Amino acid sequence: MRTVLLALEGTSFAWLMTSLGAAMVFFFKKEMKENIHKAFLGFAAGVMIAASVWSLLIPAIEQAGEAGGIGWIPAAGGFLLGALFLMLMDKLVPHLHIGERQGEGPKTSLQRTTLMVFAVTLHNIPEGMAMGIAFANARLNGADTVEYAAAFALAVGIGLQNFPEGAAISLPLKKEGTGTLKAFLCGCLSGIVEPVFGVITVLLASALVPFMPWLLSFAAGAMIYVVVEELIPEAHLGEHSHFGTAGVLAGFLLMMILDVALG
Repeated sequence: MRTVLLALEGTSFAWLMTSLGAAMVFFFKKEMKENIHKAFLGFAAGVMIAASVWSLLIPAIEQAGEAGGIGWIPAAGGFLLGALFLMLMDKLVPHLHIGERQGEGPKTSLQRTTLMVFAVTLHNIPEGMAMGIAFANARLNGADTVEYAAAFALAVGIGLQNFPEGAAISLPLKKEGTGTLKAFLCGCLSGIVEPVFGVITVLLASALVPFMPWLLSFAAGAMIYVVVEELIPEAHLGEHSHFGTAGVLAGFLLMMILDVALG
C-alpha cells in the first residue's frame, strides 16, 4: 500500500505539471513561438530517451542477469512488445496530432478537440506505466530510500517535460476557437491517465514480479515509440531544427543527471 501511495504521489506530480502548463492558456492569447515549441518537444524526447535507458532498460538487464538469465532477452523482448503495443493503440484509437489536418486511426465523427486530447493522452499512457513500474521495481528491490528516490527522479523528469506539453495542447485549442476554460480542462484531462495507469501498473506488477525485467523494457519500448513516431519528427519540422536538437540534448542530460544523482 505504501508503494501505491508513493506512486500516486509521483504520478500526480507529473499530472500537476501538465495542468500547470495547460494553465498558460489563461496568460497567453497566442501559441508559443515555433522555435520554443520545437525546443520543448525536443526536451520531452530527451527526457524520455534517458529515462528509457537509465530508469528502465539498464535495471531490466541487471535484474535478468541477477536471476541467472540472459539480460538482453527480456530487455529486447519487452522493448519490442512495448513498441508494438503503442503501434496497435495508434491504429485502434482515433486521434489527431496538433497542427495536422488529417487524423489517424479509425474514421470517427468526434470533434477535433477530442481527437487532439486523445493524441496527447496516448503519449501519456507509457509515461504513467513507466513511473508505476519504477515504483513497483523499488519495492521489489527492498523498498529503501535510494530505490524510491530513483523512481521519484523519473517522476520529476517526466513532470518537467509535462509542463510545456500541457501548454502545447491548451494554447492551440484556444487558437482553434475552443473556450479558454475548456482548453485548460482538455489539457488537464490529457494528463490524468498518468496517475491512473501508474497506480494500475503498480497493482498489476505485484502479481507479475518474475516478469519485472519484461515490464521495465515494455515501458521503455512504448516511450521510445512515442519519441520516434511523434516528438523528434515534430521537433525537427522546417529548416531550423537546431532548436529541437538542443532540446533533446538538454532533456537527455537533465534526466541522466537526475537518475544517476538520485538513484
